[in-house]
Amino acid sequence: MATPRSIQRTYLLLLLGNTLAASLIWGINTIFLLDAGLSNLEAFAANAFFTAGMVLFEVPTGIVADTVGRRASYLLGTLTLSASTLLYVLLWVVEAPFWQWALVSVFIGLGFTFFSGAVEAWLVDALAATGFTGDLEGVFSRGQIVSGVAMLTGSVAGGFLAQYLGLGVPFVLRGVVLVVMFVAAFALMHDLGFTPDRSLGLVAEMRHVVADSVEYGWRVPAVKWLMVEALFTGGVGIYAFYALQPYLLELWGDPEAYQIAGLVAAIVAGAQILGGILAPRIRHLFHRRTSALIALAALNVVTLGLLGVVDSFWGVTSLIVVWGLVFAATMPIRQAFLNSLIPSRQRATILSFNSLMGSSGGVWAQPVLGRAADVWGYGPSYLIGAGITVFALPPLALARRQNTVADTLKRGVTEPEENLPASAAQRTAGPE
Repeated sequence: MATPRSIQRTYLLLLLGNTLAASLIWGINTIFLLDAGLSNLEAFAANAFFTAGMVLFEVPTGIVADTVGRRASYLLGTLTLSASTLLYVLLWVVEAPFWQWALVSVFIGLGFTFFSGAVEAWLVDALAATGFTGDLEGVFSRGQIVSGVAMLTGSVAGGFLAQYLGLGVPFVLRGVVLVVMFVAAFALMHDLGFTPDRSLGLVAEMRHVVADSVEYGWRVPAVKWLMVEALFTGGVGIYAFYALQPYLLELWGDPEAYQIAGLVAAIVAGAQILGGILAPRIRHLFHRRTSALIALAALNVVTLGLLGVVDSFWGVTSLIVVWGLVFAATMPIRQAFLNSLIPSRQRATILSFNSLMGSSGGVWAQPVLGRAADVWGYGPSYLIGAGITVFALPPLALARRQNTVADTLKRGVTEPEENLPASAAQRTAGPE
C-alpha cells in the first residue's frame, strides 16, 4: 500500500536517476559542441534550439500527462531522451552541419518536456491522496539534495570519462542510464490521486484541459507573475551554467582540461545540496514565500554581476558556489508556492506552461549572450545577463501584492479557492 514515505522514496529515486543521467554531460556539453566544430554562437544557438523544442512541446506533453497519465509521460520521456542523446553522439562522430545539431536539439527538448510537470504533478497528487500533512518545502528540498548528490557524481564522472575515454562516452552512458530509469519507473511509478477523465474523448479532453489551464493558471495573477518572472531568469540561468565551462578553462589556461569543466557542475551540485538543506530554513526567515523569492532573486542579480567583473579562476569559482546556492535555495520555495496555487486536474499542464516560460527566455537569451561572449568575452556576457535578470524582480513584487493563501501556507498540500478567479472557484465547488 502506498504511503507518503513510499511516494517520496520513489520520487527521490526518479530524481536521482534523471539527474545522474543528465549531469553526465553537463560539465562538458559546451566543450563537446565546440569540439564538433561549432562556434560559441552556434553552440549556444544549438542550446537555444533545445529550449525552443521545450517551448514547442511543453504544453502538449503536459496535456499528455494530464489526459493519458503522469507515468506514461515519464516513460515516454526516458525513451525519447535516450534516443536523442545517442543521435548527438552520431552527429559528433560525423562532424555534422549546424542544422542537424539544431534538429536533434529540438528532439532532446521534446524528451525533457515529458518529464517537466509530470513528475512534480505525480508527487503532489500522490502525497495528497495518501494523507500527507508535512512541509512541502521539505519534500522539494530533499529532492534538491538528492539531485545535488546525483549531479555531483554525474558531473565528476562525466569529466573524467571525457578526459580519459573521449567526449562521446558520457553521452552514451547517459542513454544507458535512461533505459534503466524506464524499467524502474515502469515498476514503481503508478498514478495516485489523479484519474484522467476520458469520457469526452481524448481530443475533447485535451481542449478542456487547455481551457481550464488558462483559467486556473494564467488568469490567476500570482501564477501569471511567477511565469513572467521565469521568462527573465530561465534563459540566463541556462547560459550562465553552460558558459562557465569554457570560461573556467579560459581562466585556467588549458582548453583541454576537461576535469576543470566538470568541476563547474560539481561545484554547482555541492551548492545545490547545501541549498536544499538551507531552503526550509530560509523560507521560515520570511513570513511570505514571495519575500524570500525576492531576496534570493536580488542576490542572484548581484552574483551574476560579480561573475562579470571578477577575472580570476578562484574568484569565479567562489562566486559559482554562491550562485548555485542561491538557485538551489530558490527552487523548493518556488515549487511549493506554485503547487499550492494550482488544482490537481490541470497541475501537469500548468507546471509545463511554467517551464515553457523559462524555456522561452532561453530561446532568445542564449544566442544573445553567446554572441556577446564571441564579441566582448565571457565576463561582459555575464554583466548583460545580470541586467536581464533585474527584470525578474517586478513580477515577483506583483505576485507578492496578491496576498494569496499560498504565500503564507506552512504545511500540507492544499488548493485554496482564495487563489483562484471567481469563475474557477465556482467550478471547483462541485464534484469533478
